[in-house]
Amino acid sequence: MRLTCCQAALAAAITLNLLVLFYVSWLQHQPRNSRARSPRRGAAAGPRVTVLVREFEAFDNAVPELVDSFLQQDATQPVVVAADTLPYPPLALPRVPNVRLALLQPALDRPAAASRPETYVTTEFVALVPDGARAEAPGQLERMVEVLRAGGARLVAAPVASANPARCLALNVSLREWTARYSPAPSAPRCDALDGDAVVLLRSRDLFNLSAPLARPLSTGLFLQTALRGWAVQLLDLPFGAARQPPLATAHARWKAEREGRARRAALLRSLGIRLVSGEGGRLEWFGCSKETPRCFGTVVGDTPAYLYEERWTPPCCLRALRETARYVVGVLEAAGVRYWLEGGSLLGAARHGDIIPWDYDVDLGIYLEDVGNCEQLRGAEAGSVVDERGFVWEKAVEGDFFRVQYSESNHLHVDLWPFYPRNGVMTKDTWLDHRQDVEFPEHFLQPLVPLSFAGFVAQAPNNYRRFLELKFGPGVIENPEYPNPSLLSLAGSG
Repeated sequence: MRLTCCQAALAAAITLNLLVLFYVSWLQHQPRNSRARSPRRGAAAGPRVTVLVREFEAFDNAVPELVDSFLQQDATQPVVVAADTLPYPPLALPRVPNVRLALLQPALDRPAAASRPETYVTTEFVALVPDGARAEAPGQLERMVEVLRAGGARLVAAPVASANPARCLALNVSLREWTARYSPAPSAPRCDALDGDAVVLLRSRDLFNLSAPLARPLSTGLFLQTALRGWAVQLLDLPFGAARQPPLATAHARWKAEREGRARRAALLRSLGIRLVSGEGGRLEWFGCSKETPRCFGTVVGDTPAYLYEERWTPPCCLRALRETARYVVGVLEAAGVRYWLEGGSLLGAARHGDIIPWDYDVDLGIYLEDVGNCEQLRGAEAGSVVDERGFVWEKAVEGDFFRVQYSESNHLHVDLWPFYPRNGVMTKDTWLDHRQDVEFPEHFLQPLVPLSFAGFVAQAPNNYRRFLELKFGPGVIENPEYPNPSLLSLAGSG
């Protein structure tokens, strides 16, 4: 049977319609991402970096200019401005999908994810950009990415051409000693930390694996955490511009920002467990207890303070207070003619370190009971607690028949004074505690007493103090350090 032209045309149309329907159906069953047209070879991919703005003051900032400068280089650039609470006055941010405001303080009416900064960052890399910076050249972030990918440093940074451009520092963080020590970097431009204004780029997963990724001040918190992990930062010669209308232009705004910045820094250091910061020139900043505050730890149970379980030693502020109290008490005793000597762990610290044992929490001195009446403060303590003109508190201990001198009424770091008396050539006392070193000893160890360096001054100690210590603690005690109650926690088993 022969087909007419009309029949042939109709058959072709039907076949074409079926092919179109089949193709549309096939497209609808493909994953959404696979339907997007693949970029041609050589075409630019989407942004790999999120710009994250965290360090700014709500009351005076140049954040809108900062954000606009990056969008002028790439209109699709992801930008996240992070604040604890809604900034006021409100930030004039562009109303585009790739610019977002992240509020980090939890709120009753928002889901938990809304308070997590990682919720807002979907790129592989993140650039931490300080207020007052601006992007002035295309491709700066991409060049930083390439340097980071090349390896050698976990973070890369570019200085901001501001009045305080970034410079390299060495930073040693000792959690055990509660201390951060800054010094000039020996191998700039690769170092542990930066001081000054810089754009810092790192992998997003690295940033959000830190325990406090966006704690302020951002630079302080970031480099304390990265230096502790051994991550280096490489400072590049790739400067970013400074804002054309810089923030904090007035003296009042700078004063307010500095005041709030100091308070934030102190709170951050305390929250991260840093009690002492040693600066480049050796300047010391203390962030722990003082004469006006309670000590850094509570009641000690089983001769093992809580910080030992945290694999830390005595906070440096507490050691400083103990040294000050010991020096003062020894001065009072010597002026009053009270014979005294270093006892127990304090003598052990003097023999081993010339100082207080790094994990000790008090100071022990022995005194002759017959000399107590020579000292006005000790006589007063017999009747009740006495606060002297320097604020030290002299009292009888509630645990037994001995004296205690506390650093202050608020801070109960203390020196214990143990009254001994001779009996048949042996020094004894009336109160004994369940300590292995709490034993009688021959008086000849005190005849004569000898000078020994301790806690920054020279104190009196038993003669032949090695034999004295081995009598109390056992052989080899000076060379073999141990925590005070190894049945609960031993030095070898910690950290």
